Amino acid sequence: MTHLLEVCNLHKSFTLHLIDGRTITPVRDVSFSVAAGEHLLIYGRSGIGKTSILKCIYRSYLPTSGAIWFDSQQFGRIDLCRASESVILRLREREIGFCSQFLRALPRISALDTLCEPLYRQQMDRATAQAIGREWLTRLGIAPELWQASPLTFSGGEQQRINLGRAFIARPRLLLLDEPTASLDDATKQVVIGMIRAAQAEGTAIISVSHDLAALGACADRQWTFQPAR
Repeated sequence: MTHLLEVCNLHKSFTLHLIDGRTITPVRDVSFSVAAGEHLLIYGRSGIGKTSILKCIYRSYLPTSGAIWFDSQQFGRIDLCRASESVILRLREREIGFCSQFLRALPRISALDTLCEPLYRQQMDRATAQAIGREWLTRLGIAPELWQASPLTFSGGEQQRINLGRAFIARPRLLLLDEPTASLDDATKQVVIGMIRAAQAEGTAIISVSHDLAALGACADRQWTFQPAR
């Protein structure tokens, strides 16, 4: 099996400057791989470093040591730990998507434009991007009268749906999902599971972090219980 992503001996430490400069290492000697079209679910109790793994892959966090090898269409096999910032930005535009637990959106920007942001960054013309965006908003159950409103005024569940749509809409090759079904009702969870399976069918590799084994466990190819660093 060809791996799209290989994480090798990943470490991430943090210095707690407000607590006597103490150093903690929640991610220690982590290794795993994911193939194109595969869904890996990372499970474990809160606060032990699961999200930190995703943020190291996305390079929101700079890993302390180790390697994260990604088979990029643009750059070939590349170590995300050591790639330049400009390369990371280009990978985020075209190949790597991330859905956090919390929506980050600019004030006074509509839900439609917030959802379409990844398509705009790919230089897609506005009319085409918005046509695709309207399809996604419908699929996600966002009422048409809200499409021009700011998603910052939405409920937590509605914001999470916008967040998910923005992650999926650009059809990345690697998709990182942090608690994707949090704040969602059962019907919308099934929509998200359908989105995950459709993305897998197109070859997207997915790494999700979740406590919702009932929903995501059924659609994951593999489950990994992440243990606290020792």
